[in-house]
Amino acid sequence: MIPISSSVEGQEKKFTEVQVLLQERQFSLGGNWDYDGGTFDRALDGENKVWLRIPFRVTDGNIDSELSENNAQIQFGQPFVLKHLYNEGNDPEASVRFVGAMFDQFQSPVDPDAKVERRWVERGEAVMREVENAIPF
Repeated sequence: MIPISSSVEGQEKKFTEVQVLLQERQFSLGGNWDYDGGTFDRALDGENKVWLRIPFRVTDGNIDSELSENNAQIQFGQPFVLKHLYNEGNDPEASVRFVGAMFDQFQSPVDPDAKVERRWVERGEAVMREVENAIPF
């Protein structure tokens, strides 16, 4: 994980406004969000192994999956680039369950915090400049 310096860090905005602006720039709400925080994630490579993450915490209100019902105010943390290395293919040890099968068929990362090459850090910095220009503070 490599932290990236950004003027968004510490800034507060309305969640719904930021989510729309970031979705337009290929970010999605990270799967680990909850009502008081989460991350906006964007893959920097075509294989979805290198990610730019912008963490946030809720300072007022709640996050809900429905944009129209959101009243949350969020504060950005420090963005960072990280890399996950996976073995290719299906996991031969995967659990076979009716509901869980589609989730457990892939392997866990071999290295969830692999070394990030400089080019990916530079790409993450460039994307953050785009984000800084797109979000009015």
